[in-house]
Amino acid sequence: MNVFSSVIAVLFTCFSLFSWANEPVEIFWEDLVPEGHVVVDTRNSASSHEGADKNWVQPDLDAPVVQKYNGKTVSLPGFVVPLEGDSEVITEFLLVPYFGACIHVPPPPPNQIVHVTIKDGVPIESLYDAIVVTGVMSTEGWSGDIAKTGYRLAGIGVAPFEL
Repeated sequence: MNVFSSVIAVLFTCFSLFSWANEPVEIFWEDLVPEGHVVVDTRNSASSHEGADKNWVQPDLDAPVVQKYNGKTVSLPGFVVPLEGDSEVITEFLLVPYFGACIHVPPPPPNQIVHVTIKDGVPIESLYDAIVVTGVMSTEGWSGDIAKTGYRLAGIGVAPFEL
């Protein structure tokens, strides 16, 4: 093997290891709940849209998070609850496991909500459609007017969710 071939082999190996190290870990909502912890399901909560905030109580505000995803690049499917943006792009949103969470039913526990920021924003055509968000996850929570989250995600990409 000549020197040129050796250099190419080393560069290819380094590039392969670098790209493999940055491959996102595909996770799902159950992965964000520590083993043995039971998630409170708010989808069937008897709440009224009248009277606003006092009827919407987020359960299990101290829900534990899974530390092994802190600092990891992950991909997680879910639904968007917009927080910041304009008619073209959304720059900040909550990612939730089912449509209507935080809008039509009370928020799920914090370990079932991810606060997402995407620097340049992304177009979201329909809030009814599930998406997959890829980014670097943090177990540092976030708190806003409509919910407390257990996770944050610095988004780097969004794609439609496909089965």
